[in-house]
Parts: sequence; C-alpha cells; structure tokens
Amino acid sequence: MKVQAYLSFNGNCQEALGFYSDLFDAKITNRQTYQDKKIDVPSSYRDKLQHAELKGNNVHFMAYDASPDTPLNNGNQMHMSVEVSNEEEGRGLFNSLSKGGTVHHEYREREWGFFGRCTDQYGIGWMVNHNTN
Repeated sequence: MKVQAYLSFNGNCQEALGFYSDLFDAKITNRQTYQDKKIDVPSSYRDKLQHAELKGNNVHFMAYDASPDTPLNNGNQMHMSVEVSNEEEGRGLFNSLSKGGTVHHEYREREWGFFGRCTDQYGIGWMVNHNTN
C-alpha cells in the first residue's frame, strides 16, 4: 500500500510546484496540461496543469489545477507532514514554508522534539517535525 497527497490549486499549480521543487530539491514530472484533453475548460485555462508530480529527495506527491467549475476552499482537512533529520533543517524549511503564509504553531521544541505547523502562501497546510526521542 502507498499513500500520497494529491494537491488541488486554483490555476497556480505550476507556480506552487516550482516553489516546492526549489524548496525540496525535487523535479516536476509527468506534467500534463489541459491543452489536448477532452475536458470542458475555457481556452484561457488550457495551459494550466491537469496533472503533475513532484518527485525526488524523499518527496513524492501529485498536484493539479482544479477546473474552473470545481470550487476549492482553503481548509484544514489535510496537511503535508515532513520529518526532518535535525533542528536546523526543520527551522529553515519551516521558515521558507511559512513565509507569505500563516503560522499556526511556531517551530519550537516540544516534549518529543521540534515541531511547527503553518499554512503556506498557496493555502496548503504543513507540519514540520524533528523527533529527538
């Protein structure tokens, strides 16, 4: 069994994946636009991503731009969770993810190690954790 996240965006999926690609040193793969798909979307939306994956450096998730008739709401039903190898790596990653977003729990020491939770500039929830036990 394999479980992975599939993120939905409102037309800025390519931009978000570029951000995550740089942040996690991963590659955007299997990039498909709506261009040649038999899906009823406006012509101005044809260059948006109908599917893409981010792979590499122990990262693998899928993402797409939801079609304009699919309402998306920023919610708290899903978070991406990242386990880092040390406090410094976690602090740097958390600071990058939370820049332009919202910090819900500062990245700081907890009873099990270091943890922080934020929503990034694209509305995606992130938990950054470094277990010291």
